[in-house]
Formats: sequence, structure tokens, C-alpha cells
Amino acid sequence: MGRPKSNNPKDVRLQIRADRETIKKLDYCAEKNHSSRSEVVRQGIDLVYAKIKK
Repeated sequence: MGRPKSNNPKDVRLQIRADRETIKKLDYCAEKNHSSRSEVVRQGIDLVYAKIKK
């Protein structure tokens, strides 16, 4: 039993330093998207990556 295995495991931990205003924005985005801080960061990385690859 336990949690199901993921096809895309999140096995790398990332630690950042951020000011309070950035954290407030991150928490706001996570709340509005009904997701976690980590998911918002992953989405942000995807957006920046897509913009660069254009």
C-alpha cells in the first residue's frame, strides 16, 4: 500500500531565499490556483522556459 508511484517523481529538493513580498505573491498564486507553492514555482519555470524557447 502507500502512495502510488509517480511517472515523474519529485526527488530533488530546491531551496531559495526570497523577500517577504515575493512569498506573499507566491502564497497568493498558490491559493488562487488551489495548488502548492512548489507547483506555482514549477509552473513559473515552465512559463519562463517556454518564453526563452520561442
